[in-house]
Amino acid sequence: MLPRKSILYLGLISAISVSIYLLFANQIAGIGFPLDDAWIHQTYAKNLASGYGWSFVSGEPSAGLTAPLWGLLLAVGHYIRIGPYLLTFLLGWITLWALAVTGSYGFLILVPGREKWAFFAGALLALEWHLVWAAVSGMETLQYALLVIIVLVLLLKNDKENKNDQSLLIGILIGVSIWVRPEGLTLLGPLLFVNLLNTYAWKKTIKRLSFSLLGFSSVFIPYLWFNQWLAGDWWPNTFFAKQAEYAVLKQLPLWTRLFQQFSLPMVGVGILLLPGFIYLLFQIIKKKKWSVLAMFLWFIGHLSIYAIRLPVTYQHGRYAIPSMSVYYLLAFSGFALIFDAKAKTMVTRIINKSWFLSIVLITNAFLFIGGNSYAQDVQVINSQMVHVANWVSENIPEDNRVAAHDIGALGYFANRPILDLAGLISPDVIPIIRDEEELAKYLNENDANYIISFPSWYPQLIAEKFIVFQAEIPQNPDIAEERMTVYCWKCSINP
Repeated sequence: MLPRKSILYLGLISAISVSIYLLFANQIAGIGFPLDDAWIHQTYAKNLASGYGWSFVSGEPSAGLTAPLWGLLLAVGHYIRIGPYLLTFLLGWITLWALAVTGSYGFLILVPGREKWAFFAGALLALEWHLVWAAVSGMETLQYALLVIIVLVLLLKNDKENKNDQSLLIGILIGVSIWVRPEGLTLLGPLLFVNLLNTYAWKKTIKRLSFSLLGFSSVFIPYLWFNQWLAGDWWPNTFFAKQAEYAVLKQLPLWTRLFQQFSLPMVGVGILLLPGFIYLLFQIIKKKKWSVLAMFLWFIGHLSIYAIRLPVTYQHGRYAIPSMSVYYLLAFSGFALIFDAKAKTMVTRIINKSWFLSIVLITNAFLFIGGNSYAQDVQVINSQMVHVANWVSENIPEDNRVAAHDIGALGYFANRPILDLAGLISPDVIPIIRDEEELAKYLNENDANYIISFPSWYPQLIAEKFIVFQAEIPQNPDIAEERMTVYCWKCSINP
């Protein structure tokens, strides 16, 4: 177990990391979220807390939320009336702290007897800029990353121990992870891999797998029923909408998509840790440590699935961030095995210490670089999506129907009837999501009054449409190439 002092220090480091990002944002853009999708979660949470059920538009049940568990937690903040920010950022800090502690514990299993190094492993996770960005993004990303690393560390622990079997707990946690991200289903891969390649008697293997699958089913089956009840499908609308929207990216060569995905963890300290990742991989293959190899395979598999099915890299690799925490843990563990501060030659000692110092410096440098990027992301959302949503709330009649691609802030602040051009709450849009001619027919058939978009997103739809309102230009115009615009589709405003 980790010393209590180390756990508290990791909590302090996590709090400092989160505070730095919030201070950056407050100074440049004011408090907010760096993604419009975060406001989708807040809208569902607010409606649930207000008694309108699981809905984005008040009283209209929908399955447009990928992370029901995250939305449920956020609803507590709205129920006790502390607004959208306080509980969200508090949960982000606690999650980052828990991730750092779990990483430290996992390090001790990977590299036994290195207690001081275990603290550094946790500190790395608490300071790594992608993970801090996720902690204050308002999204479920880091919650999913935490569940992933807990499951993988428990598989490590369970593989080493003959007593205190935790197979049931592992199965339950895999099921819970799907309530946060549908790709939590991929954690069944490491579970099966570890159990089928172990050296236990077959009766013990069957027993462990049975308990894990029982725990998994007890949580997963209600998840399927939940989606079926809401939308008549087994998966949330977002599961299909995002893949349809970015299907064009699958035209890129597979090797290009794989390179793009696997380069994401390298932005920052990840590139310095790559030798440790490779070294540990060779060591565990040589020693046939299947539970550790399962972590490598999950990391590689997770990024490969995205390269094949949803090859997007925007928002600092948002979908890759859960796999990054696994990469950093494995890579730092490999680095610790390579590192030898008591090497006999001076050259080796200098190289090792310089390598360690570089990791420390780059990690902290990118913490601040990432903080600035986070603030700019918040500025874009506040100046474009939130600003337009507030204008809609004040100027467009409540019964007017609005079509938009980014619906998060619009749903939270304006609460107007919405046609979702991204298909998250309007699943009938998914088959025509990139067909502007069919979208125009869809808007006419559903009596749209306004369309809100950046000018370049739907050039045919907005051609010759009257501009009713445009968002303000951010203080730093370099980060916003266009201005969010409200167009009249069939409205009462005369040009």
